[in-house]
Amino acid sequence: MIEAVGLTKRYGDKTAVDDLSFQVRPGMVTGFLGPNGSGKSTTMRMVLGLDTPTSGHVTVNGHPYRRLPNAPRHVGALLDAKAVHGGRDAYRHLLSIAQLSGIPAHRVDDVLRLVGLSEVAGRRTKGFSLGMGQRLGIAAALLGDPQVLLFDEPVNGLDPEGILWVRNLMKSLAAEGRTVFVSSHLMSEMALTADHLIVIARGRLLADMSVREFIAANSAGFARVRVPDTDPAQREKLTSALTTAGAQVLPEQDGALRVTGMPLPRISDVAHEAQVRLWELSPHHASLEEAYMRLTQGMVDYRSTADPQVGMRSGPAPDPAGGWAGEPGWSPPQQPVPAAARPTLTEDAR
Repeated sequence: MIEAVGLTKRYGDKTAVDDLSFQVRPGMVTGFLGPNGSGKSTTMRMVLGLDTPTSGHVTVNGHPYRRLPNAPRHVGALLDAKAVHGGRDAYRHLLSIAQLSGIPAHRVDDVLRLVGLSEVAGRRTKGFSLGMGQRLGIAAALLGDPQVLLFDEPVNGLDPEGILWVRNLMKSLAAEGRTVFVSSHLMSEMALTADHLIVIARGRLLADMSVREFIAANSAGFARVRVPDTDPAQREKLTSALTTAGAQVLPEQDGALRVTGMPLPRISDVAHEAQVRLWELSPHHASLEEAYMRLTQGMVDYRSTADPQVGMRSGPAPDPAGGWAGEPGWSPPQQPVPAAARPTLTEDAR
């Protein structure tokens, strides 16, 4: 198990991690999410003893990493797939790690087979693709057969087959009772892989709960309703009937209606009573990506515009809320920021 208590890391006047406390338990895949600069990499480095906390502490199975006897036999990690001597071949790279850690040499062949690199074991790593480098990094993490594993963006550069393989590997490692801690920006993949989530932004904890609980807490389900496109009057009639019955109705761009505040059976009853024929009545449940974006909006350090033409016009850029930047009376739109994230914190320097 990994346990962080009041973990804080500052670089001069820059705060990368701020009073962070959480537990990563064995037997499940725990996803570690957050915007760029949120402090994820710094946190993982502190877990592995690569950075010293300014205050607070983090332990692995009850001990600081630096005090673990023969730590590579207890903890495996992939933080940077490029941290390899390019002049060594894959086999010798892993063999050197094994010899330094007292790991039997036969484990090198075992992990090379596991990650699918046996056929290129004698090739120098400077010629490896990004995906091959990721596989080699995973092999190094598994070399000591550890009970605790940390992976930072493990599917970066992998093809679909490789992504599926990593997903199944993470799940199988957790099923064996190991502690698996995975950082990723791929929300769709985390939704399929993780059992539990730890979400941070600007160095502070935002959420520590199961994937299902996280989606439920940070999203609102709705019903999608469609009437025959050939009869617009039916759409207006149904909107009026649903609103009168207490539902909230919003039009969608494709002509459907988004209905909240009313269960599907009641929507069907209201449509029947209003003598409106339905072409579609379906529930919508938010994805992990939708829930994550809703929670972290306003807490990203870098924000791009949604207008693909911005920067290509000769005049000032449009304000999403209406008006043009630079016009009299114009002011930048204010993004709501949760109270927990209001102190000024800076981008994770690592």
